[in-house]
Amino acid sequence: MHTDPLFYRLFQQRPELAFELAGLSVPDAAAYRLQAIEVKQTAFRLDGVLLPPKGRAEAPLVFVEAQFQGRRTFYGRWFAAIFLYLYRHRVTRPWQALVVFPDPSADSGILTPYEGLIQAGRLRRVYLADQLGLTELGFNARLARLVILDNAAAQAEARALAQARDTTADPLETLDRLETILVYIFPQLTREELRAMLHLPITDVKKTRFYQEVFSEGREEAERALILRQLKRRCGTLTPEHETRIGALGSAQLGALGEALLDFRSRDDLETWLQQH
Repeated sequence: MHTDPLFYRLFQQRPELAFELAGLSVPDAAAYRLQAIEVKQTAFRLDGVLLPPKGRAEAPLVFVEAQFQGRRTFYGRWFAAIFLYLYRHRVTRPWQALVVFPDPSADSGILTPYEGLIQAGRLRRVYLADQLGLTELGFNARLARLVILDNAAAQAEARALAQARDTTADPLETLDRLETILVYIFPQLTREELRAMLHLPITDVKKTRFYQEVFSEGREEAERALILRQLKRRCGTLTPEHETRIGALGSAQLGALGEALLDFRSRDDLETWLQQH
């Protein structure tokens, strides 16, 4: 399950989720927009930068990361990229850094040099496991928490979310987000089984953009399309040859590529991986 791309998609489509998880209150949270930004002349790349709406000088710039694999060098690399971004872009507004972990065990990076950022309120760490058992969560936070629930609990919560929907958003958009997460959690399910899990009529499911654009393509092709999008964000425009070679990969190879691309910094990394596999 490639969870990092899932969270970047959630932050892109629902930027207010980042603020809800961090316990931050900012005006027009839904008006933020997520971008992946490469810091020029370095090997650093920021996968999640929530840009505030124009005309709001007091609104903070928010750097977001989803870390579901422990990395000792995570904090050093992340803050190096953040401070280089602040310098190169001559940022004058306040900023926040938010990282989402499944649980404290995944937070294995060397943090000692950066503990002052926690004390200053610049760094906020969210452990989804801390939200297990909480009953007063917002709709977006409940969506995010789905990824760490066991199968039975995830099915029950998904049904509850499907029935409740989100009164602040379009019902079909809400169902689309829910289906996206469930495909990550239950990749073995067919669309008929997914519909049955949510207790939804097929007419509702067929209206969603997820069903029309992704689910109907087949599960392996859905994964391939997601990986291609992530590669383009990390490596830039792919050559037709690269897309053809990726199109020939089997399911197991796609899974391996989905894990490996988290460390890619250029098309050279992709080329090296394809040659080796």
